[in-house]
Parts: sequence; structure tokens; C-alpha cells
Amino acid sequence: MTREEVARQKLARLRAGGKPRVLDLFAGCGGLSLGFQAAGFALRAAVEFDPDAARSHGLNFHGGDPRHSLARDITQTKPEDLVAELGLGPVAEAFDVIVGGPPCQAFARVGRPKLREIDAHPQAFRQDPRARLYQEYLRYVDAFQPLAVLVENVPDVLNHGGQNIAEEICEVLEDKGYVCGYTLLNAAFYGVPQMRERMFLIALRREIDRPVAFPEPTHWAVLPPGYEGSRAVALKVLNGNAGHAHDYIAPPVASPDLPGAVTAEQALDDLPAIHARQQLASGELKRGARRFDELLPYPKMRKLSAYARLMRSWPGFEAPADGIRDHVIRYLPRDYELFARLNPGDQYPDAYRHALDMLAERIAGLRLQGQVLHEGSADYDRLKAAIVPPYDAGKFPNKWRKMWRDQPARTLMAHLGKDSYSHIHYDSEQARTISVREAARLQSFPDGFVFSGTMNPAFRQIGNAVPPLMARALAKTIIHALGKPGEEFLNESVRTAAAV
Repeated sequence: MTREEVARQKLARLRAGGKPRVLDLFAGCGGLSLGFQAAGFALRAAVEFDPDAARSHGLNFHGGDPRHSLARDITQTKPEDLVAELGLGPVAEAFDVIVGGPPCQAFARVGRPKLREIDAHPQAFRQDPRARLYQEYLRYVDAFQPLAVLVENVPDVLNHGGQNIAEEICEVLEDKGYVCGYTLLNAAFYGVPQMRERMFLIALRREIDRPVAFPEPTHWAVLPPGYEGSRAVALKVLNGNAGHAHDYIAPPVASPDLPGAVTAEQALDDLPAIHARQQLASGELKRGARRFDELLPYPKMRKLSAYARLMRSWPGFEAPADGIRDHVIRYLPRDYELFARLNPGDQYPDAYRHALDMLAERIAGLRLQGQVLHEGSADYDRLKAAIVPPYDAGKFPNKWRKMWRDQPARTLMAHLGKDSYSHIHYDSEQARTISVREAARLQSFPDGFVFSGTMNPAFRQIGNAVPPLMARALAKTIIHALGKPGEEFLNESVRTAAAV
């Protein structure tokens, strides 16, 4: 069949009552998958290279089926082999929608002529391996002929060395029969307690005969200057001669009349407190692996935020009746006391000054006891190392940040998998970095969502993911474009509370 005939056949199936079927590429643990599932899509398969993330995806969406939990390298996995392994039938009939975010390194410094060359000549990536993942994504689009495509990436793809990568992707997809559009959206405007800015690109088959649109905001937020500045830099090329941003769509504007953005406190306050200094002193908190299977009961609270209710009651991912798992933190004995001293919004230079003050106080206390420490002595150096972080305050200004309780969190990154200092808990009594479960909450993963692997891989999976609530908002616009009503996954009580 021709592409046009395949598209008409798929649209006919949907209009006869079938659910749109999704393939998630570069799926990670499944942020996009969860959002699309919640909007009424049928998730049929995913491709993910990282073994821990692939296991997480299989556990959450396919009951741990080993076929769906297997890590797959997209460069080594042919579309026909994927559907054969999973028993999904003929290739062109397997999926209606493809979603995913090819790593931005795949697009680095690959110009428009090169992208067209890669698309036309499947072996061209051998001359330019930076483009290989992009070419593989196109290969899957060619094979499965989806009705819709969603691409997610960092804002910098709009201005990568003067290039507008999103525009170039649109040009290639338009040659394949799609209508395209892309924009920048911030997750805080869609009910996610995090100020996360990303580029989203939607492509629809021309046979659908609808324009590309992006979801209207559901929440209001005032973004800090850094976010507005980064957006301005990303959009700079659009106003220059090199931009030719024919397919750029300005983001929908949020109204101040909307409910305020979900704050860190609204997202986390109902979770069990972890008082790091006390647990360290008692020996409860020790170096070594943390138990992910330990259940911690929720504290008794008179009233939950609408967001907390949603995280506990997300259909299909309800929290265990007797508590939550994965609520574990890093062992950072040097820094807990320092975390307690930080003010909301403090970054590493502030933390470094606080640490020097703490060192001076300790030295003064020892002097009162008759012990004098001279700078440069071995005892002085040992004491300093036990209190003051070793990083140059001039080189790592953004390495640390203490969260505000009354604002959404700043962007969670995959770097959470290394230290978590970018998200120090707002509660000075707890004086610690966020837990795995708290990171999941800030990313809008429900409490019943399971993460495979140890702490570091779990943090990395969360930081790499598209927030499920952001994904759901995008999925709803796509399902409406496909002529489907979508599904309401929020129960009435949560829907009502979310509007307050």
C-alpha cells in the first residue's frame, strides 16, 4: 500500500473505535509512555538502550514481560525484528504514533543538506556518526508510517551553533507527507512542580487534515530570569537570517487567572520526613546501598494537596496501601549541617561562605577549650576537609541549590544520578538532598511507579524523563487531532481539587 492508503486505513480503524497505538523510542523509564497512556493511547512497545531504564519500562507497562524489559540498541534493532519479537503483526500496521527524544548529540552540527543526505542515503551516517541516531529515528518513521510523531529535546536545538535543528527535522518530515510544528513549553504551566523548559515538535500526516497545535496551559507561573534568558537564547536564531523558522509556533500564553503553579511543598509535604542529621547520629543512615523495597508509611495529615492526591491515586499506579518505596537519600555526612544553614535559593558560592563560617566557629570553639589550630597545619586541614566542600566557588556556581518551598523546583537533570546537590530539600530540619521518590514526585511520576536498579540509576532515569503530566497534555492534543475524544484518567475528586 502507499503511504496515503496506510494513513487512511489507520484513521478508519481509529474512527471505528480503536485506540491509537504508540511506540516510544529512546523511552527511558517511560515518562512519555505514562502520559500517553493516561490520555487514552495504547502503549504497544518501547526501545531503550539502558538496561535499568528498559527494566523499569517493562515493569511498569508490561507486567515485567521479559520481551518488553529487554534493553535494545536502536542502531542494531530493525523495525521488522522489533515487531516480530513482540508479536505485533505487520510492520506498517503496528503503530499509529511514534514518540521520543533522540539524544541531542545526534543532531550536533549536522547541517540541513546533511540531514537531507542522511534521509536519502541510509548509509550516510557512516560518514557522519553524529547523525546516526537521528537517521535511525527516521528509519522507524519510514517503516511504521505513523499518523503522528512527537519529538522532545532541549531548547538549544533551536540554536545549536547557529542552527535550528527543529526546523530541519520538520523539513525532512514534511517531505515524507507530514504537517509539522514545534515550540518551547515549560512544564510548570501544565501542573508539574518543576520549571522544566523543553522543545516539542509534533508532526501529523496530511491526511488528518488538521493543523498542529500545542496544549493550553493549566497553571500560571512567573519564571525566574534564567529561564526567560535561556528561552531568548534558544529563539535567537529564529529572528536571524539563518532561522527560516516557518514551522515555529509561539507557545500558548498562560493567564494569571489560572491556578498557581504546583509548588515544591505541595508536591512533597505529605511524604515521610527524613531527618538526616538525627539518622546519621543514631547510625540509621549509613554508607552503602539503600533498600528500595522498604515501605515507609505516609504521615497522618489533615489535608492533602490536589497534587499529592493525584500522585497517590493515579489509575494503574496507585500507591501501596501501607506506604511508599524508594524514599531513600544520599549519604552525605559532611554536608547535612551545612544544608541546615542554607537559605532558600542559596547556591554553591553561598554554601561555601556558610561552610567557611562554620569552620571559623569550630576553630573559635576549640580555642576556648585551649586548642589552637594554625592554618596550614595537618589538624587544620583535616577539620576544614570535614566541614568545607572542596570545589572552587568561582567555578561551580550552580552545583548546589536549596529549593524554595513556595515555588516549583528548578529543572531536574540526569546529573541527579551523581550527587543531587542541585535539589537540596527546602526543610532545614530535614537538612538533606531530595530522595528518589521526591525526585519522582517533582517529575510527576506517581507513587506507584517502580524504578529498577539502585539509587544512581533511578535518579538518572527520573532526570532524563519527560514529566508524565507534560506528556499527557501533549498527548491530549494529538488524540484530539486524530479525531478521538481521549480518556479522563482523573477521578472527579482530583479533577475538582486541581481546579482550585
